[in-house]
Amino acid sequence: MAEEQTSRKRVAVLISGRGSNMAALAAAADDPAYPAAIALVVSNRPNAAGLAIARARGIETAVVDHTTHGKDRAAFERVLQEVLERHRIDLVCLGGFMRLFTPQFVALWEGRMLNIHPALLPSFKGLDTHAHALEAGVRIHGATVHFVVPEMDAGPIVIQAAVPVLDDDTPDSLAARVVGVEHRIYPLALRWLAEGRLRRVGGRCRVDGVPGAGAVLIHPQASPSSR
Repeated sequence: MAEEQTSRKRVAVLISGRGSNMAALAAAADDPAYPAAIALVVSNRPNAAGLAIARARGIETAVVDHTTHGKDRAAFERVLQEVLERHRIDLVCLGGFMRLFTPQFVALWEGRMLNIHPALLPSFKGLDTHAHALEAGVRIHGATVHFVVPEMDAGPIVIQAAVPVLDDDTPDSLAARVVGVEHRIYPLALRWLAEGRLRRVGGRCRVDGVPGAGAVLIHPQASPSSR
């Protein structure tokens, strides 16, 4: 068992709040056959609720408080990098981490850092994605896991999942539907990265050995009589 554990990729999950995606990744990693282990949870906010969830699971935690560095992002990132190196981290997953990285830090983790975004990129980058989706009147919304690049929410897309937007949706109800698929696709993306299945080609991501989707999502549904 010890030999199996050491062969798994050591993952740090960076959070700023409740850490629900971190919890989903940790649950997937409970399976000894999963190719990654959640070795560390780091928050830039000392009171992030996800820290308690990680500790309850026996996962090591660290706080790198960005406020102590003012506007000096590079200084914050130097401390963060020291923490990651000290814990021998192989891969990084951002789970609601509300800080932008400098290009220099991103370069250190090129091809080894994933983020999950609550929208179908490239639509609705940034914050308040669910409100923007409702304002735009889209019929389908969702979530995206992508590689991190210096530009915000712009890296090669690994996997996406879609949900219907209902006529009576609010930002909160739509968010609840989206987070359900976030928890499904993030563990898949991390699995593929840890297994070496992801290839970035010309700004796009290819997944080796994984079939494409076999169904079409149409919303609203059209019955034969309504055509």
